[in-house]
Amino acid sequence: MLIDLRSDTVTRPTPGMKDAMFSAPIGDDVFGEDPTVNALEEKIAKMFAMEAAIFCPSGTMTNQIAIRLHTGIQTEVICHEHSHIYLYEGGGIMANSLASVKLLPGKLGKITASQVADVINPDDVHAPETTLVSLENTMNKGGGSIYTLDEIKPIKTLCQEKRINFHLDGARLFNALVETEESPADWGNEFDTISICLSKGLGCPVGSVLLGSKTAIKKARKVRKVFGGGMRQAGFLAAAGIYALDHQVDRMKDDHQRARTLGTILSDLIVVSEIFPVTTNIVIARLDGLSPEVFMGKLADQNIKSVKFGKDLVRFVTHLDFTDEHLAEFEKRIKGLF
Repeated sequence: MLIDLRSDTVTRPTPGMKDAMFSAPIGDDVFGEDPTVNALEEKIAKMFAMEAAIFCPSGTMTNQIAIRLHTGIQTEVICHEHSHIYLYEGGGIMANSLASVKLLPGKLGKITASQVADVINPDDVHAPETTLVSLENTMNKGGGSIYTLDEIKPIKTLCQEKRINFHLDGARLFNALVETEESPADWGNEFDTISICLSKGLGCPVGSVLLGSKTAIKKARKVRKVFGGGMRQAGFLAAAGIYALDHQVDRMKDDHQRARTLGTILSDLIVVSEIFPVTTNIVIARLDGLSPEVFMGKLADQNIKSVKFGKDLVRFVTHLDFTDEHLAEFEKRIKGLF
């Protein structure tokens, strides 16, 4: 049995999702004629009480489109120093939007309104114009940590006062919402744009959506085109997204529970000095006296896959293809290794 905990992107479509994909009505989405893509965009926009949405191949693309909409030459983005948009999108902020970046520290990958207020650039010829604040929820490098509405509202208020755009990299936003039981619509009211990945906790094979105003999404279609993201009969993929939204949201709680148990198992290992707080489906272990390469090599010998996440960190991510049987087998195999 392979136990693949590298990411929640390694899942396979369920039988129900496959049936939905194979039976989906399709058309040419670049012409706006794919009924299933249109239905997905309308469905998720309505969920978040936002005006419109656009379906794209990846979360990197939806994030980068949003940044392109909100920035430009001689402008600046404020984000956490461990943000996905900064660390894991190939330098896209600079390459795609020619924008500068202001990086902030923060516990478990989160920042506050007071931090943002301190680094907004003045109207000065020497400084780029601050035009965007971007948050990430859940926070990947924070071990799946969660922003709550009470935490982001002061940042939203500040952005409104300073006329700064507010974007959410919500790649795993549904993981947060099933824990906090907050409303998607309430989150939609706080941001100018939201990116949501369908191929992580939701278990789709491909795809992300960007949510925003009708004006923003109209512009986003032009940016998607120049990024090479226009897809034709994309309804097969969009059908997976619709199915996931209908059937695979609440079950994320199971992933979170298994992640907490996984964290407990790992914390008992003599070579693990710390487990980041396990809030959702990400478990980050800090090692002591053993390199990630050696640790992961020993796991690989037991057919367990994980990811190096820093000089002394290893990440594990639970998902719909990681069952109670896999969890029990993980505990059995790891005992006695260290």
